[in-house]
Amino acid sequence: MAWIMPLLFLLLGCGGAAPPSSSPVRKEDDLDPPSARREQAEILLADLAAQRSPADGGGSVELVLADGEEARIECGELGTWTLIYTAGPRGIAEGGALRFLPDPFWNWSQPQTRDANYAGYTTIESSVPGLRFETFEQSTGPGGAGSVTAILRGAGLTEGAKVRLVYGAGSVGAAADRYAEREARLWLAVDGDGDGVTRILDDSPRITVTARPFTRLVLNGPSVARPGESLKFHVALLDEMANLAEGSQATLRITQRPAGWDFPQQVTLRPQDRGTLSFQGTALAEGVVRLAVETELDGRTLRAEAAPLAVSTSLPRIRWADLHGHSQLSDGTGTPEDWWRYAREAAGLDAAALTDHDHFGVRFVDQHPEIWSRLVRAARAAHQPGEFVALVGFEWTNWIHGHRHVLYFSDDGRILSSLDPAYDTPRKLWKALEGQSVLTLAHHSAGDPVPTNWTFKPPPQIEPVTEVMSVHGSSEALDSPMLIRGAIPGNTVRDQLDSGMKLGFIGSGDGHDGHPGLPHLSPAYGYSRDHVGRGGLAAILSEDLTREGLYASLRARRCYATSGPRILLQATLDGSQMGSELEALSAQPLLRVFILGTVGLKSLDLVYSDRIERVELGGQRRFEGTLQLNDIPTGGYLYLRVEQQDGALAWSSPWFVK
Repeated sequence: MAWIMPLLFLLLGCGGAAPPSSSPVRKEDDLDPPSARREQAEILLADLAAQRSPADGGGSVELVLADGEEARIECGELGTWTLIYTAGPRGIAEGGALRFLPDPFWNWSQPQTRDANYAGYTTIESSVPGLRFETFEQSTGPGGAGSVTAILRGAGLTEGAKVRLVYGAGSVGAAADRYAEREARLWLAVDGDGDGVTRILDDSPRITVTARPFTRLVLNGPSVARPGESLKFHVALLDEMANLAEGSQATLRITQRPAGWDFPQQVTLRPQDRGTLSFQGTALAEGVVRLAVETELDGRTLRAEAAPLAVSTSLPRIRWADLHGHSQLSDGTGTPEDWWRYAREAAGLDAAALTDHDHFGVRFVDQHPEIWSRLVRAARAAHQPGEFVALVGFEWTNWIHGHRHVLYFSDDGRILSSLDPAYDTPRKLWKALEGQSVLTLAHHSAGDPVPTNWTFKPPPQIEPVTEVMSVHGSSEALDSPMLIRGAIPGNTVRDQLDSGMKLGFIGSGDGHDGHPGLPHLSPAYGYSRDHVGRGGLAAILSEDLTREGLYASLRARRCYATSGPRILLQATLDGSQMGSELEALSAQPLLRVFILGTVGLKSLDLVYSDRIERVELGGQRRFEGTLQLNDIPTGGYLYLRVEQQDGALAWSSPWFVK
């Protein structure tokens, strides 16, 4: 999900009317819930219906570079960029316009034409006689660079006429994105006939934004392993914004190795390793391991500890997945290919889904089949059954009924636009997905930017689990830490359990920073020295690391959620795994709980359908115990909520008592 963009940004556009609907419409499908963002939906629909002149999007643009100069800059650095626009065969009429939009995600300087002593100062000039430019600026919301529009007055542009635009022309320059990415764009759009509707130039210049030098390490590996099993750990060098510091070099000592385990004593990352390296060892005996790495940097020791590893013959395996994120192809950062590399090598995930918006961003995926094809190809290329599971997916970006991510557990899938009358309600979406290996998941369901319309009851075969946590915050309940902004009473996940729905829990990143699996490490999402930020991960209990295995576990609700850190949470109720539906409970039901924190544990909440009971954990990093329960209501539920001392959270999927 992105921040809501104003009309001028959205009307950069792609055009093209949505196809007519052949699906039956029920009366309740036409009713807006009180939380609907109808104005946002109408803006997008108006853009679809807008007529594009043949002159819109005409011409070409190039970035001027000196001999040997590269289109490259470090994150947050100040620079100056000169663009030359050349009018196409149809030119631009007097009253038409050029709109300049630095990549709106994230934190390029706002282009402005008012003061050369401030960042983002932009000049727009042409030698065409009588031509002058009337300019105005437009913000694109928090984190976005905004745009500057130049309306042609006094004359138009004929074929071959040129306009020179300098971004960062003043004494300060213009700041680049705070996130590293290849193919960052300096977009230019053209309104050829002066009706206020523009079309993007597909050849808008590309710039490579590089990471700063590394300032921290991350180490990730499995959470559950078997004795005698070969294990793989991933170490990555990151800068302060969690960008992968690709050109760095470091020698790392591996510490806290159990006696006799054959892990190497040290590993060296070279520049050609592009900031990540994996190493292997063998688990020799049952127990808990907290592997760590260290290196020296500028006279101080940098250290990273992996999430706890439980070597066990009986605990279910945990597959860590970030099932929701965005690339530069909608409103995120980085190429799809780099997004997948970060997920697999920097974050050390077991599974992921890149879910760019169907209809949001600079160019809309549902209007550009070539973009959807690239997303599908990138997921296929990243998929390695048994090693890493990559899912094809997208975000169904409905401003009336709420956003959902759609995950295909196959090699392909269709993009079903939330603006297409055939798929513009949850009921129509689910109907179109029937019979496929596919899941939908409600996103930021309790609050901003648009909550879920829960009057549409999700079919359990397509939506058996729901997202309780992402970078937007927690949708679990009004008493939840990290509560989502704008939470609506009656619209939380717990409210839906109270209404009789049976939903398992996952977390999803929804990161827009190009850092799947690790958005909680970005200061932009609230990370600080003492507290982790907002994020989300799904912990899927599955022996089988394949699409089929993960699909079966999610369908059975064998999963739990965290706010990002890889807290190990295992629990059974009367011997049944989380997510189970129990016909009945024993006379004295037993809850067996095993928790390994990434830091000290603060509390464990037992959330019943009629009450909450708290167990204080006192800062210990491990909790293991058997709790005898009483008074679990028939027809009710129970789930667990864990809070660490650094603010990180974990939630088990509920148990349901018939």
